[in-house]
Amino acid sequence: MKTFPSGPDEGSPVGESLSLRPIGFIRSAQRLKFDARHQPLETEAESHILEMVPGRDLELALQDLAGFSRVWLVWWFHRNANWRPLVLPPQGPAIRRGVFATRSPYRPNPLGLTPVQLLKVERRRLLLGPCDLVDGTPVFDIKPYIPAYDAFPEAAAGWWDAVQTTAAIPPAFQVRLSETAQRQIRWLRSEWGVDFSERMVEMLGRDPTPHRTRRIRHTRTGRWEIGCGAWRGIFEVTGSEVTVTSVEPGYPRRSLDDMGPAVVPDREAQLAFLEWTSRE
Repeated sequence: MKTFPSGPDEGSPVGESLSLRPIGFIRSAQRLKFDARHQPLETEAESHILEMVPGRDLELALQDLAGFSRVWLVWWFHRNANWRPLVLPPQGPAIRRGVFATRSPYRPNPLGLTPVQLLKVERRRLLLGPCDLVDGTPVFDIKPYIPAYDAFPEAAAGWWDAVQTTAAIPPAFQVRLSETAQRQIRWLRSEWGVDFSERMVEMLGRDPTPHRTRRIRHTRTGRWEIGCGAWRGIFEVTGSEVTVTSVEPGYPRRSLDDMGPAVVPDREAQLAFLEWTSRE
């Protein structure tokens, strides 16, 4: 249950607080924010499960939903503890914008709203298509998506329209993986099922310049890095060519030794990677 301070209107029927109780939780292979695209690709074969909480007759509330091809999910950015009035969106130029003009998770009340494909209804479970929610996300409400009322394709989208126009231009940078990076990525994929290479190449091809939200930085030692969830890609930029020279764990060895898997994602894979690379 989450409570919120009331507004200045003491006569409001809301009273001193608002209470919300999750009706369910997302179950997904997307464990990290990096795993979930900001705008999911509808063409990709991807599925997630919304598992409703038991004991509240929610299976009855799902009655008649199976006839809809999409639903709206109202959910909570449960991994964010604060908010910012100005945020740096991951797409577009490095310009801070008012949070209400973005879909940033750093909101005064961190509520998310997502339209998602409804693939199947199974008693207290919904099988969903591609979405931007990570595993464990609490969901507060489900509403049917009605195209006649919910779709306005001609509506102006402010600064986002300019970003989309720029995004339609072919990537300005050509990205290649060195032999070392290719070998490391193959090992991670085959031994641990970890593969962030496609997303890394996509982001670097769009713009490899330093950007806090995209987790790209040029360190004081002169090294270029991009954060990829629990991992890092090390790269070089020459003109319009980006070369990923290697990948490495995002955590130093002492942190991996001191902290458990509940704190450090992919901890065992990172330890194994360090052991493997030490023998290379």
